[in-house]
Amino acid sequence: MAKRIAYLGPPGTYTEDATERYDATAERDPRPTIAATAEAVRSGKADEGVAPIENSLEGAVNDTLDLLIREDVLMVRQEVLVDIRHCLLVKPGTQASDIRVVYSHPQALGQCRRYLEETFPNARPQAALSTAASVEQMLASDEPAGAIASRRAGNMYGAEVLQEDIQDQTGNTTRFVVLAREDHEPTGDDKTSICFDFDEDKGALVGDTPGLLHEVIREFAERRISMTKIESRPAKWEMGR
Repeated sequence: MAKRIAYLGPPGTYTEDATERYDATAERDPRPTIAATAEAVRSGKADEGVAPIENSLEGAVNDTLDLLIREDVLMVRQEVLVDIRHCLLVKPGTQASDIRVVYSHPQALGQCRRYLEETFPNARPQAALSTAASVEQMLASDEPAGAIASRRAGNMYGAEVLQEDIQDQTGNTTRFVVLAREDHEPTGDDKTSICFDFDEDKGALVGDTPGLLHEVIREFAERRISMTKIESRPAKWEMGR
């Protein structure tokens, strides 16, 4: 039986592209959100799940980070890197001068921010759940609209490519993670993610102590452990935490 992999859908997203690159033989199971993708794996409805976690232009995908921070079942089994080449898609026959709204996932809108400001200063950006979903919204829009997605998504949904490679910088790359209930076997060349917080000490937050983060990082340096990235996320229960 083929492996079943959940991913951020609908069909035509960059996440589906990452899923296919990871395992072209698997049965693909599109889900409407990153949280729904994780839940499919957690509940056993899917063997694995694929979700974006970091983009070279826009940084971390916070939905995925926050999910992993609070998750106690799923693990990051593998990662997949995908070059992202955005296109401006429209209904066939739509002119650039007609466009009043541009749909896409917030990450894609951010990756094309300068292009949108210079080319469509009077068009409003409109967030969508995914790049492929933005194509569906654009095609259903009652006003002249565009969508930022892949050429593949345009072909899939019958949209016209008005312009290619509209991302603000070449080398635009997204890192996707493969979520599973079991970790990958050690390879000797692995990455490990650690989430930590600072506790309270005698009624005062230890997190207010000067040099506290340095004390944590020093533990890695003394053990010759290379750190590739540090990411700070709000604790969501107090300002500054």
